Amino acid sequence: MPMKGSDSTELREIDRWEDGVGWIAYPDEQMQRASHALVDRERDDGDTETGQGGVWVVDPVDADDLDELLGEFGEVLGVVVLLDRHKRDAAAIARRHDVAVHRPTWMNSIDEAIDAPVRALGTTLGGTEYRVRKRLDLPIWKEAVLYRPNDGSLLVPESLGTVDYFCAPGERLGVHPMLRLTPPNGLGGLAVERLLVGHGSGVTEDAQQAIRDAIRGSRSRAPSLCVKLLRERLS
Repeated sequence: MPMKGSDSTELREIDRWEDGVGWIAYPDEQMQRASHALVDRERDDGDTETGQGGVWVVDPVDADDLDELLGEFGEVLGVVVLLDRHKRDAAAIARRHDVAVHRPTWMNSIDEAIDAPVRALGTTLGGTEYRVRKRLDLPIWKEAVLYRPNDGSLLVPESLGTVDYFCAPGERLGVHPMLRLTPPNGLGGLAVERLLVGHGSGVTEDAQQAIRDAIRGSRSRAPSLCVKLLRERLS
């Protein structure tokens, strides 16, 4: 199983609900890179004949049938990068839809690497009511999360994930292996009903408890995760 897919493939849909959808462009890859489209029912410019909004595409990996999937929710209003390493196919999708790539104001270090117009996000994502929250701002790791308090939706691009190599034995949600000793404690205090992640499918049942369990057990279960990953590498 390759770490990342690269050939043409059929995407696998994940995390669908009335206000968005997710997909994994290469279902057979080990990294299970997940992307999401979040519905915005009020366009920033208010200029639309139908009065409908569109979608913001977050940390996207492109796929052959992607535009058809996005079209179910409206036009693409912009592309969002929440992690400095998640530039992925943001520029290509932005150019195709004639929109800009948006990133947190403090993540301007990625601008030169994006071959598309770049704009800074404000404190909220358009008219979605998702709040843009700083998670990490380090030279080697810059990450923001999106949180919508009114329905408890949280999107975490990297600190948490459901992909196999994030999860110690018995975990359904895990802290990133590199953060096991410094888990994202601030996320445990949020009221969360729906968790979307950047690697793997989201969590919609007891999401808040899953987050708290992942954080509380991050350090103590780090050795078992290391053993698991080592065994998989040697097998």
